[in-house]
Amino acid sequence: MKNKIVAKLTGYFSAALLIFSVIISLIFLLLFRNNTIELQKTQLQQRAVKISETLSNFFDDNGAMSGGMRHAGGYGAYIKFLNDIAMTDVWIVDEDLNILTPKHNMEYTVSELPKNAEDIVKKVFTGKTTFSQSFSSLFEAPMLTIGTPIQLNDGSIVGVVLLHSPVEGIDTAVENGYMILAISIGTALIIALLLSFGFSLTFTKPLKKMNHTAIQLAEGNYIVKTNIQQQDEIGELAKNLDILSKKLYDASQESERLEQLRNDFVANISHELRTPVTVIRGSLEALNDGVISEPSQVQEYYKQMLSESKSLQRLVGDLLDLSRLQNVDFKIEMTRQNVLDILNDVIRSGKNIAQNKNITIHFESTANHTDIKGDYGRLRQMFMVILDNAIKFSPNEGQIDIKLYGTKNITVSIRDYGPGIPKENLPFIFDRFYKTKSAQNKNGTGLGLAIAKQIALRHNANIKVESDNGCLFKIEFLL
Repeated sequence: MKNKIVAKLTGYFSAALLIFSVIISLIFLLLFRNNTIELQKTQLQQRAVKISETLSNFFDDNGAMSGGMRHAGGYGAYIKFLNDIAMTDVWIVDEDLNILTPKHNMEYTVSELPKNAEDIVKKVFTGKTTFSQSFSSLFEAPMLTIGTPIQLNDGSIVGVVLLHSPVEGIDTAVENGYMILAISIGTALIIALLLSFGFSLTFTKPLKKMNHTAIQLAEGNYIVKTNIQQQDEIGELAKNLDILSKKLYDASQESERLEQLRNDFVANISHELRTPVTVIRGSLEALNDGVISEPSQVQEYYKQMLSESKSLQRLVGDLLDLSRLQNVDFKIEMTRQNVLDILNDVIRSGKNIAQNKNITIHFESTANHTDIKGDYGRLRQMFMVILDNAIKFSPNEGQIDIKLYGTKNITVSIRDYGPGIPKENLPFIFDRFYKTKSAQNKNGTGLGLAIAKQIALRHNANIKVESDNGCLFKIEFLL
């Protein structure tokens, strides 16, 4: 059998039923045998009592046999057919074990009485009907002996009726009972075997489905499902397997997305590095070959190379920052900080940058408390990135509003009134190297907001952006 679980379950069910049948058979043998003996004992007692009651009518009040009854032939006729009436061996004896009746008109001796007759007669003459059970020497069959008193009207006992009979038919009855029981058990075993096989198949069917699903998952097919709906442990396992399938599918999609991001990152970083390197190399080759010899042009080339090297340095620095922040093993110093102090520091630096465009920075604080746990330098870097973008995209002589507010959590909002961000671009502004195509953003690396996002995550903060009448960034610290 290919399905080992089906074979095991069928075997277990059959073994349990077989053990149950053996126990039932033993109990049946004991109870059936005892019940048969008790039934025959009751029947034998009824016969003995009936005989004793009839025989008591043949005796007078003095205990002597009535002459009229003797000569009328009633007593003799009754005695003649007594064995046939009782359907077993019958003796009528007195207290000294003298046989008062012949058997088929033949004289009996005391030796023909049952072995335990003396004990029975003694007990019967006390006024009680007595039983005795023994076994025959030939087949070890159970033998019943019963003694019943022959009582006169005054209660005196003149004799004893002894009935001695084997428990006939007990072995035959037991054999027949066993035959019926064996046929019943055999039929029940066959039916149980078929039912257990069917139940086992039903039980293992969802297991086979789950096994197939697990194999498909191992082969990379993450859209497969068990589609098992059961309100039991198997159903719970199937449900968890479907959840695993969903999570593996999501993980594979995320893996593909990360791989695409990695490829895009390599392409972007290659492009970003190639531009300044190409400019620097071209300038150096021109100077080295003497193509440029005019002092003013040479100076211009030096300035260009310096500018490109600074841009290259800024790009490398941003990449290192982003790489460190995305590494969970990179620890940042988390101490008690005052957000108000950090914002004042950022605003002072921002005002120096905003002077070239005559931009006004307006700050307002209504927060109940301003203490958070974080890294001063990283928090300043995050706010500076957002403020620098706000200055970059604000029009000349514009305004930037900065607010600090909150009761339980602390929120910092930075709003500019520039052109804003197109709604279709909002989901991507925190991606690495993502830059809007505008004149204001031509010198950016596309890493600033990605770094700000990572700093916020490290400080258990959320960054949200809205683009309506300018651009609004909200940084909410969850305390």
